[in-house]
Amino acid sequence: MNAIYLIKFGEISLKKENRNFYEKKLKSNLRRNIEARNAQIKYTDGRFYVETPEENAPQIEKALSRTFGIVGFSRTRRVQKDIEIIKRTAKKVVETLQTENPALAGTTSFKIEARRTDKSFKLNSYEIACEIGDYLMDQFEGLSVDVHSPDIKIYVEIREEAFIYGNPSRGPGGLPVGTAGRGLLMLSGGIDSPVAGHMMAKRGLKLDCVYFHAYPYTSEDALNKVKELAKILSPYIGGTNFFVVPFTETQLRINERALPQEVTLLMRAGMVKIAEILAHRNRAACLVTGESLSQVASQTLESITFTGSAAQMPVFRPLMGLDKEEIIQRARAVGTFETSILPYDDCCTIFTAEHPLLKPGMERMWNSWNSLEIEQLLTQAADKTERHYVHPIFGYDTSQSSE
Repeated sequence: MNAIYLIKFGEISLKKENRNFYEKKLKSNLRRNIEARNAQIKYTDGRFYVETPEENAPQIEKALSRTFGIVGFSRTRRVQKDIEIIKRTAKKVVETLQTENPALAGTTSFKIEARRTDKSFKLNSYEIACEIGDYLMDQFEGLSVDVHSPDIKIYVEIREEAFIYGNPSRGPGGLPVGTAGRGLLMLSGGIDSPVAGHMMAKRGLKLDCVYFHAYPYTSEDALNKVKELAKILSPYIGGTNFFVVPFTETQLRINERALPQEVTLLMRAGMVKIAEILAHRNRAACLVTGESLSQVASQTLESITFTGSAAQMPVFRPLMGLDKEEIIQRARAVGTFETSILPYDDCCTIFTAEHPLLKPGMERMWNSWNSLEIEQLLTQAADKTERHYVHPIFGYDTSQSSE
């Protein structure tokens, strides 16, 4: 027996003449994320269906819950276009929902939503809903109609065959990854940057990730922590390249020549410059960071203005208006929080001044930057960067130079 899932769109349905582009990208993302043997993705009349052997069902549901562009999905029953068969199937759907959720048993409200694409079917949408509704109230004691806030929604679609399903599971929404270009996420070991990457991927941005590793000042445990974060994000962003930048020499130069209160900002500017080099080499058109306005000293308006000016390409900061508790809630939902709070320092936390600058002047900071004589070190760090590919299902694959 095969399992069939019906997939519902959100914003894609509003794209008019560009809808075909978004649907093709969603289909290719689904194919990559599912990777299930004998799973078939079908498209008809504005709907995607995934049909797969029953043993693949848990894997399919996990993939659908992490594929941006999907607002909902349902395990669906496909039957002949016969109203008697459809009514009996609707009864089975209600029974299944009540078995899976005992709170729905007993006194329960319901609603039938019918849609008839095949106009040759003798009953119209309203008549289909009435027929099924009357039948279900005869079959279940305590079942009542509520068209506004029902406990159970039964959907019936009359197409080339009849499809019946109930109470869809929520998808992640947004737009298919890859429809809005490519960016490079500056991924640290903290709570914020994975959430920022997730938010930008939801808007269709394909992401690679870059981490700055200052060994031996940052440990292998810190590196493995960030690798795990990239692995958690990978199913949402359709796989990713994970770049590990050797940042030790650059960071030591900054620490040796800069004033203590300027070190953090100059270090972040150096990261931005290296990230931009890697972005250009890998056809990314923007950088993404986890900065949130005034969360720490390096994220004041003046500080962000300076570090952002180190890049010529756009720097997206989707967390700017969120407070820490909101970011933590999102991290828990994505599944990165428990990894992010593991107690391993990254290079953003070492060599941190006790009293960093809060309102750095641009002229002062760029004069300090020029005194570092660091451009060659930045290029060398980019040249020595390692690249790892993180598959959305199978995890880490290869490791090689980014050149």
